[in-house]
Amino acid sequence: MENPKVLVVDDEAAIRDLLEEALTRWGYQVVKAADGVQATEELRKGKIFEIALLDIRMPEMDGLELLRQIKRHDPATEVIIMTGYPTVGSAVEALKEGAYDYLTKPLILDEIRHLLGHVVERRFLRQEVVSLRSRLGEQLALKEMVGVSPQMLRVKEVIAKVAMTDSPVLIEGESGTGKELVAAAIHQLSSRAKKPLIPVNCGAIPRDLLESEFFGHVRGAFSGAVADALGLFRSADGGTLFLDEIAELPPQLQVKLLRTLQEKEVRPVGTSKAFSVDVRVIAATNRHLEEAIRDGSLRQDLFYRLNVVRVHLPPLRERKEDIPALVTHFIREFNQRFRREVTGLTREAMESLMTYSFPGNVRELENMLERAYALGAQGEVGIQDLPALQPGAPAIEGNRPLPTLADMERELILQALKSFGGDKEKAAQALGLSRRTIYRRLKEYGLL
Repeated sequence: MENPKVLVVDDEAAIRDLLEEALTRWGYQVVKAADGVQATEELRKGKIFEIALLDIRMPEMDGLELLRQIKRHDPATEVIIMTGYPTVGSAVEALKEGAYDYLTKPLILDEIRHLLGHVVERRFLRQEVVSLRSRLGEQLALKEMVGVSPQMLRVKEVIAKVAMTDSPVLIEGESGTGKELVAAAIHQLSSRAKKPLIPVNCGAIPRDLLESEFFGHVRGAFSGAVADALGLFRSADGGTLFLDEIAELPPQLQVKLLRTLQEKEVRPVGTSKAFSVDVRVIAATNRHLEEAIRDGSLRQDLFYRLNVVRVHLPPLRERKEDIPALVTHFIREFNQRFRREVTGLTREAMESLMTYSFPGNVRELENMLERAYALGAQGEVGIQDLPALQPGAPAIEGNRPLPTLADMERELILQALKSFGGDKEKAAQALGLSRRTIYRRLKEYGLL
């Protein structure tokens, strides 16, 4: 485990310096701030802190307000309040707002060292529990829904309320807003969590196979049906079926889907025998639902059957206050995956993110940061690591032809080689490729 990062905020320079000297000697990384305004500037850079030591009485922004800001930025940060004017009321309020503990001045260094040791041990154990749950597939997807904006808090509230029911849910939102994540959260918070969650991209299944894929078939039902197949509904029995891009289904299949939802049974292709199914359906679309009904893409009767609970996922451009928390989340994730110690974003990079329109929503932000890691970003991610934000970068157009995966892979490999001065082994390591793979790719490109 790398040295924990501690944010020290106090308007008395002598206390800041004392804590910095002691904490550094004990093996902590320290960032100091003279008041809450300076501290929030550090948070806006996307920096991650394991612990924050805050004075409660400071000009402009007191410790309690800063505590709230820190918890909104990263709920995992453990906050310790310091004060020279202790009262029961202030202690209770700090603990209610999520503080880990409360220290009175004059500070006793041995007491602080002992307390921080407990905090670090607690964080380590909690990370171990989270890691174990993740490996066992039990981590709640709701915790991955990062956001503190009023829109996202409302989405989380709806998810928590609807999860324990069996009502159908209809999710609408632009591509990249996290519709499958919402479906996963509903499933994992429900009584069906131990049964399958089966996601289906309705636009990706060939039309001549749709009925068989959804309802199954018996052997000999059609050419190539060499064995019985359960189909998606019977495979998801007891669990949840997530139908993404529901408006892409042809009208004929929408009629059969409606019948299945009403009768709670399916008839496989090639037989008249019906099988009972207990499946919760969550549907999603990136289209405006009423418009899809008007142009005939979505049957009105199916819409009414699915539209029991409706969840609207706002685009990222409408909830930009969530960007710093999302950056923190992705940096944690990529630090672990790439085994890096990126500390956050430069102020210029964060300011550029806050003014960017994000046509690709959260998925685009994630891809921006992953690209920066793949190309070797270290320390703080700067504007130079985020090409899409640089002046003159081409805008994303809805009808512009997209590059192939092979083109994108070639570009990434060449840029990684450039970043590492032609060192193929370092480029391969940064991209998560083996040395053999990168040599094979370069040979294919005619560069070896």
